Amino acid sequence: MQLAAATLLIELSKADYKRDPKEQEAIEAALNKCFDLDPEQLSKVIELAEQQSNDLTSLYPFTSLVTDNYGPEERFELVKMLWQVAAADGEISKFEDHLIRRIADLIHLPHGEFIRAKLAVLEPKDL
Repeated sequence: MQLAAATLLIELSKADYKRDPKEQEAIEAALNKCFDLDPEQLSKVIELAEQQSNDLTSLYPFTSLVTDNYGPEERFELVKMLWQVAAADGEISKFEDHLIRRIADLIHLPHGEFIRAKLAVLEPKDL
């Protein structure tokens, strides 16, 4: 599950064709918060996820793992993490937005929850 989440986050960081260090920091923070990894574990998961992302031909293996193993709240939290990574560099590109929507659909997150996750990240003081 850690690898699936990390691979989706890394794939998102590549969506706008710019790898921003702030996005990398957001990936590390999100994975650490979600899975409580020590630095060595975090490094290994990110390394493996980078390899998976480089060989990626489909999101399906990763999104199906999430769908099969995450409950509704955990899927919501994953989409929140995706928004956090997308927003880390100060702008959300149309490519990032599209990929997050696609992942949310593939993990069967209802549209209302997709919007709630986006607002939780972009307008946290209001929720």
